[in-house]
Amino acid sequence: MLRFIAHYGIHFIVPILIGVLFFKRETRARAIIILLAAILIDVDHLFAARIFDPNRCSINFHFFHQYWAIAIYFGLLFFKKTRIFGIALLLHMVADATDCYLMQLEIK
Repeated sequence: MLRFIAHYGIHFIVPILIGVLFFKRETRARAIIILLAAILIDVDHLFAARIFDPNRCSINFHFFHQYWAIAIYFGLLFFKKTRIFGIALLLHMVADATDCYLMQLEIK
Protein backbone atom coordinates (compact mmCIF):
# COMPACT_ATOMS: atom_id res chain seq x y z
CA MET A 1 0.00 0.00 0.00
CA LEU A 2 2.89 2.38 0.81
CA ARG A 3 4.35 1.68 -2.62
CA PHE A 4 1.07 2.57 -4.33
CA ILE A 5 0.60 5.78 -2.33
CA ALA A 6 4.22 6.89 -2.81
CA HIS A 7 4.30 6.13 -6.54
CA TYR A 8 1.01 7.74 -7.48
CA GLY A 9 1.39 10.52 -4.91
CA ILE A 10 4.62 11.59 -6.62
CA HIS A 11 2.93 11.30 -10.02
CA PHE A 12 -0.17 13.34 -9.15
CA ILE A 13 0.06 15.17 -5.80
CA VAL A 14 3.67 16.42 -5.94
CA PRO A 15 3.21 18.14 -9.35
CA ILE A 16 0.24 20.06 -7.98
CA LEU A 17 2.24 21.05 -4.89
CA ILE A 18 5.16 22.19 -7.04
CA GLY A 19 2.81 24.26 -9.17
CA VAL A 20 1.14 25.86 -6.18
CA LEU A 21 4.34 26.53 -4.25
CA PHE A 22 6.74 27.61 -6.99
CA PHE A 23 4.74 29.22 -9.78
CA LYS A 24 2.98 32.58 -9.92
CA ARG A 25 -0.79 32.63 -10.08
CA GLU A 26 -0.70 33.63 -13.78
CA THR A 27 1.34 30.58 -14.82
CA ARG A 28 0.30 28.11 -12.12
CA ALA A 29 -2.41 26.25 -14.05
CA ARG A 30 -0.20 25.85 -17.12
CA ALA A 31 2.69 24.61 -15.00
CA ILE A 32 0.52 22.07 -13.18
CA ILE A 33 -0.88 20.77 -16.47
CA ILE A 34 2.63 20.32 -17.89
CA LEU A 35 3.84 18.65 -14.70
CA LEU A 36 0.89 16.26 -14.69
CA ALA A 37 1.21 15.60 -18.44
CA ALA A 38 4.57 13.93 -17.87
CA ILE A 39 2.55 10.78 -17.19
CA LEU A 40 2.15 10.60 -20.98
CA ILE A 41 5.74 9.42 -21.20
CA ASP A 42 4.37 6.06 -20.08
CA VAL A 43 3.29 5.54 -23.69
CA ASP A 44 6.44 3.42 -23.95
CA HIS A 45 4.70 0.82 -21.76
CA LEU A 46 2.56 -0.03 -24.78
CA PHE A 47 5.59 -1.61 -26.44
CA ALA A 48 6.34 -4.01 -23.56
CA ALA A 49 5.35 -7.67 -23.71
CA ARG A 50 3.02 -7.00 -20.78
CA ILE A 51 1.77 -3.43 -20.88
CA PHE A 52 1.44 -3.30 -17.10
CA ASP A 53 3.47 -5.46 -14.76
CA PRO A 54 3.29 -4.34 -11.13
CA ASN A 55 6.51 -6.21 -10.35
CA ARG A 56 8.63 -4.67 -13.11
CA CYS A 57 10.90 -1.70 -12.59
CA SER A 58 10.32 0.84 -15.35
CA ILE A 59 13.72 2.50 -14.95
CA ASN A 60 16.07 1.33 -17.70
CA PHE A 61 13.43 -1.09 -19.00
CA HIS A 62 11.07 1.04 -21.06
CA PHE A 63 12.42 3.17 -23.91
CA PHE A 64 11.70 6.62 -22.41
CA HIS A 65 12.76 5.45 -18.94
CA GLN A 66 16.33 4.54 -19.89
CA TYR A 67 19.39 6.25 -18.45
CA TRP A 68 20.25 8.04 -21.70
CA ALA A 69 16.73 9.53 -21.76
CA ILE A 70 17.03 10.60 -18.13
CA ALA A 71 20.27 12.41 -19.05
CA ILE A 72 18.38 14.31 -21.77
CA TYR A 73 15.61 15.23 -19.30
CA PHE A 74 18.30 16.54 -16.96
CA GLY A 75 19.74 18.60 -19.81
CA LEU A 76 16.35 20.27 -20.31
CA LEU A 77 16.80 21.95 -16.92
CA PHE A 78 19.54 24.21 -18.29
CA PHE A 79 17.30 26.06 -20.77
CA LYS A 80 14.56 28.36 -19.56
CA LYS A 81 12.10 27.36 -22.29
CA THR A 82 12.41 23.63 -21.55
CA ARG A 83 13.00 23.73 -17.79
CA ILE A 84 9.40 22.92 -16.82
CA PHE A 85 9.46 19.87 -19.12
CA GLY A 86 12.73 18.72 -17.57
CA ILE A 87 11.27 19.08 -14.09
CA ALA A 88 8.14 17.19 -15.12
CA LEU A 89 10.01 14.32 -16.76
CA LEU A 90 12.55 14.01 -13.95
CA LEU A 91 9.77 14.04 -11.39
CA HIS A 92 8.19 11.16 -13.30
CA MET A 93 11.51 9.29 -13.15
CA VAL A 94 11.71 9.95 -9.40
CA ALA A 95 8.23 8.46 -8.97
CA ASP A 96 9.21 5.36 -10.94
CA ALA A 97 12.58 5.03 -9.18
CA THR A 98 10.82 5.27 -5.82
CA ASP A 99 8.49 2.51 -6.95
CA CYS A 100 11.49 0.36 -7.93
CA TYR A 101 13.15 0.97 -4.58
CA LEU A 102 10.03 0.12 -2.59
CA MET A 103 9.49 -2.96 -4.76
CA GLN A 104 12.93 -4.24 -3.75
CA LEU A 105 12.13 -3.69 -0.08
CA GLU A 106 8.94 -5.77 -0.37
CA ILE A 107 10.77 -8.73 -1.89
CA LYS A 108 13.29 -9.02 0.93
